[in-house]
Amino acid sequence: QEKLVESGGGLVQPGGSLRLSCAASGIFLSIKTVNWYRQAPAKERELVASITDINDAITNYADSVKGRFTISRDNARNTVYLQMNTLKPEDTAVYYCNVCKYWGQGTQVTVSS
Repeated sequence: QEKLVESGGGLVQPGGSLRLSCAASGIFLSIKTVNWYRQAPAKERELVASITDINDAITNYADSVKGRFTISRDNARNTVYLQMNTLKPEDTAVYYCNVCKYWGQGTQVTVSS
């Protein structure tokens, strides 16, 4: 059964860092484009970062996170990561991993002092 599970969210102060993980079962992440989305309260879900399959591993980022967030994959662990540095209050949202039609349950990131 295909499943994505996010982890690594939490409460962090502005300027801090978090690393989110997206672990997959039943889906080989290495041959798929993997996306990280986020949704803040009363806002639409937005694409934050993506990484193409193992052949190219091209990364793309929303302008709002460029230079602060890094998406990467560990094919041996069938996991994709989102390293988030220099976090800002406006990064507060539920972060979701997405592959094709599959979505994880989300992990809450709260940036607050």
